[in-house]
Amino acid sequence: MFGALGKLVERQIKKAQAEGQLQGLEGEGQPLPDRSSEALSDPATAAGHRIMAQAGVMPEEFDIKKQLDTARQDYATLTDPAERKAAMTRIADLEMRYNMARDARRAFMR
Repeated sequence: MFGALGKLVERQIKKAQAEGQLQGLEGEGQPLPDRSSEALSDPATAAGHRIMAQAGVMPEEFDIKKQLDTARQDYATLTDPAERKAAMTRIADLEMRYNMARDARRAFMR
């Protein structure tokens, strides 16, 4: 931290430690979670996603992406032409919904 703000933050942390406010917190004494996948993303966006995940709330596009990945894996195992055609229709629908949800979130975040 730099300058006066850094000194203020350090004072607040030392005060909280002295008052015992930093004892018994969730995860105390455990290693920090691996967040190496967030290294190249925007820190604010990564923090927002982490908070939403901890609260059990994620953007719709994340759920659709999971469904899309599952549908693609299922498609790879099919051999019947009719089943493959139905699976491809589902994949196309999920791709469209995913792109719409992603674009809506990006537009909202601007």
